[in-house]
Amino acid sequence: EDDFQPYEDEIKALKEEIQLLTEKYEDIRQESTFFSDEEILKAIKSFQRETQEETKGEASLSELKAQLESLETDLSFLMKFTGFHFTSHSKKTLEKTRNRTVQKHRLSGKCHSLSFQLEFQLLEMQDNEKVSTVVSDLSIIMESREDSNVSKFVSSIEERGDLLTFFRSLSTYAEWYEHRRHTFLHFK
Repeated sequence: EDDFQPYEDEIKALKEEIQLLTEKYEDIRQESTFFSDEEILKAIKSFQRETQEETKGEASLSELKAQLESLETDLSFLMKFTGFHFTSHSKKTLEKTRNRTVQKHRLSGKCHSLSFQLEFQLLEMQDNEKVSTVVSDLSIIMESREDSNVSKFVSSIEERGDLLTFFRSLSTYAEWYEHRRHTFLHFK
């Protein structure tokens, strides 16, 4: 039995890593649903099919490695396509009942070269089969907030709790910010 212990330890470590990657993938997938690119939809459907299949018996090491590589590929594709790279995410459940959940999220990352941090509460309510979510107490920290236009925009997003518009706009703004930065470097 001791001969198999190193393999079992490695399988356990890989399963934990797969779980972490799955959670990160889900977080990014939820924030990226506004992109309708065919390849993203295909990657998400492929990921959902893989996670819905129940593992029967003990998976071999090569199967676990292949699954891990597939998750990493999907995650890498989403990060390249959107420009978002999430460096940390934590959530804390503040309240949970049968049809109501309140969670506090902290999220940090970069979009192209712009760093950002978000903190917000997410209220999720389930009514029969319908699930609705409400974002509240949104706080955004961005390095380019000294720009008055960006500051006004961020303030209005915080008031409305509109995460979708924030991520859409940040993606476009960060891309053009990067182009401007390269252009100015070229003239220096």
